[in-house]
Amino acid sequence: MPADDAQASVAQAVVAPLTGAAIFLVLTVHDRDDAVATTRAVLGDLAGIVRAVGSRDPMGTLTCVTGIGSAAWDRLVGPPRPAELHPFVELRAADRHAPSTPGDLLLHIRAGRMDLCYELATAVMARLRGAVDAADEVHGFAYFDQRDVIGFVDGTENPSGAAAVAATLVGDEDPAFAGGSYVIVQKYLHDLARWDAVPVAEQERIVGRTKLDNIELLDDAKPPYAHNALTVIEVDGVEQQILRDNMAFGAPGSAEHGTYFIGYCRTPRITEQMLRNMFVGRPEGTYDRLLDFSRAVTGCLFFVPPAALLEGLGDG
Repeated sequence: MPADDAQASVAQAVVAPLTGAAIFLVLTVHDRDDAVATTRAVLGDLAGIVRAVGSRDPMGTLTCVTGIGSAAWDRLVGPPRPAELHPFVELRAADRHAPSTPGDLLLHIRAGRMDLCYELATAVMARLRGAVDAADEVHGFAYFDQRDVIGFVDGTENPSGAAAVAATLVGDEDPAFAGGSYVIVQKYLHDLARWDAVPVAEQERIVGRTKLDNIELLDDAKPPYAHNALTVIEVDGVEQQILRDNMAFGAPGSAEHGTYFIGYCRTPRITEQMLRNMFVGRPEGTYDRLLDFSRAVTGCLFFVPPAALLEGLGDG
């Protein structure tokens, strides 16, 4: 059951500084009663596990944000449900596909050092052994000055401070879950050989920013299919924001490298509209040309409960 209103307003570390390392763990919970009980107990203890691991380097900025998926909510938490929690909405248009993939839990582990992320993930997974399966695990890293592996700065338009709180945390619209947040994650694989063959000037038109100095193109120079044109969402003339904490991932000897997209918002509707614009187009057919070089292979939506609700799951 949700915590009372005073406790519910205390958020997890959704609004946290960008870090140099992250591990994204998407887990599925076994249907057995003992697996559900184990998972609830670990989620209730998670804040303490983070403190214990983080104490080894107090300057390491270790945090873990935990989200719960629609299919697992009733088993792990019970009624009521967050007002807008639902499965990730799959998108198909021509040869573009944003799949909906399994995911009951998200652990978004962040720190200034990968060893802290690794230690926390190892400790949590040891406690969850036999109760969950890892549907996806990605180890992300900051790439130079917050660039994607395609060479462009990522997350330039992120809100900060009070604006980030207002954009990401549920308020009076769903008071039982105030302080919570919705988060959508997707893993994108890039065809870097094809991308690198595109002239830089055309790359800049596709992204909507200059590559070297990260300056947004003027409106009259930006095509309607530019990534940053399609991801601007306005409601009644006011731009709506999400908080991205995307990370690069991959290995030079592997064909799998790309970007792990993670977007927090107080409502999933904003991020979902961005994705519809990218995959279907605005108008239809004017899709994000980055998708000619990048392929989404996962897609999940989670609700990030307020801290007290998560800790209360360990009470039985």
